[in-house]
Amino acid sequence: MSASQGKVYLVGAGPGDAGLITVRGKECLEHADVIFYDSLANPALLEYAPKAEHVFAGKATDKHTLTQTEINDLLVAHARAGKRVVRLKGGDPFVFGRGGEEALALASAGVPFEIVPGVTAGIAAPAYAGIPVTHRGASTSVTLITGHDEQALESGEVDLANISLHGTLVFYMSVKNLPIIARKIIAMGRDASTPVAVVSSGTFPKQRSVVGTLTDIHDKAVQAGVTPPAVVVIGEVAGLHDELAWFESLPLFGKKIVVTRARAQASELVRQLHDLGADIFEFPTIEVEPAKIDESFGNIGDYDWVVLTSVNGVEMLFERLEELGCDARDLAGVKLCVIGSATAEALHKRFLKVDLMPEKYVAEELMGALVAREGDLAGKRFLLPRADIARSFLPEELRKRGAEVKELVAYRTVVPRSTDERAEALLAYKPDLVTFTSSSTARNFYEMIGEERVACVKATAAFASIGPITAKTAEELGMHVTIQPETHDIPHFVDAIVDAIGRH
Repeated sequence: MSASQGKVYLVGAGPGDAGLITVRGKECLEHADVIFYDSLANPALLEYAPKAEHVFAGKATDKHTLTQTEINDLLVAHARAGKRVVRLKGGDPFVFGRGGEEALALASAGVPFEIVPGVTAGIAAPAYAGIPVTHRGASTSVTLITGHDEQALESGEVDLANISLHGTLVFYMSVKNLPIIARKIIAMGRDASTPVAVVSSGTFPKQRSVVGTLTDIHDKAVQAGVTPPAVVVIGEVAGLHDELAWFESLPLFGKKIVVTRARAQASELVRQLHDLGADIFEFPTIEVEPAKIDESFGNIGDYDWVVLTSVNGVEMLFERLEELGCDARDLAGVKLCVIGSATAEALHKRFLKVDLMPEKYVAEELMGALVAREGDLAGKRFLLPRADIARSFLPEELRKRGAEVKELVAYRTVVPRSTDERAEALLAYKPDLVTFTSSSTARNFYEMIGEERVACVKATAAFASIGPITAKTAEELGMHVTIQPETHDIPHFVDAIVDAIGRH
């Protein structure tokens, strides 16, 4: 295969949780020219390939966007055009994913291809429900079975007679035919009291597990409103769900939380909430852009203090220093003051020690800490790299006390372009909580979705603010804040959310 020749990668996307993609699968996405993805692949995985062409090739019962033949032909055509093609399939491409058919079509056409296995739902969904599909003393084998075809089940094409009496049985696509499956397995000799679990939307925060027996599982699943996609686990191991249900026991499991922070900054908040089981809807309300710094701030080593109030301020300042041919050594003798542990960590990564950080992460506390540290501020020189919309309190108070202050607009915050479709998706999501990490996020959220939609959001959601200034802005817009940490950083913000709405 030459470097210019196209190739197709049949990639298993895993069962739903985007974190379960394999390292190789992620690499293929990052280098893809075009991606054909199905309805069971988590759309979040497409963010690994922002420049690739994304083509939906999903299929559901009686509703095919593209036929299998059309998909095969498109894979061949794009590869022959010299493109790196990813066929992103939910679960594993060779487990009830028709990956074998696509591989045969590619082989027949002489198109190079690679199979990238994925975590299949029949293993992952039970694991997230606390069900080991094999377990010493309970099951030494597991059989994966397709259960969507009623005629195949009734006719014996699916050979239940030889598999129904032993080990763990995992049925895919079988919710509709659950009564047939249970009846036939009992008729073939499996005890009617055998434990059965139905796991819907496995590995997603909306996962639901229903446990019963072959006799009553259908009625229990109907009463619980279980819908596809789901897997059915039959065997003694299904009885371990209540004891081992680690995922469904997470403190924020199933809570629907809106994160309004800029996407580039949201990762840590999203990660912490996700790790606690929350279902996250990212709705970025700000974008951060570097400001073009035309004016000179002189020799940075001539300042007594550099005051940094955000990670963005740190990043932009050092980008500017690099442009000027400077580096951290030019800060020798300059004291560094920060608001927030994240800002301090950004300096620590540059091997710089913070000289002053107030206990409470607001400008008023910072001002008090500076006065307590320095006493008389007259004649002291301060550099403040800030956002274009930063509060004026700090520079005004410093000047009142005789300090020389140079404000440097290091970055600008802008409102992302909103769409009615995205705003309506937010309403349909029916969040339990909306989070604000700055006054800008609160103000822009209100402006982006409008007063009527805010009223609808308030019908289901509480509002959380990282600090008092942000809370005040939200309150002025009619969004009553009920969750606010004592310490205004992400870890304490998450703790406050868990204390307020988590399982205890």
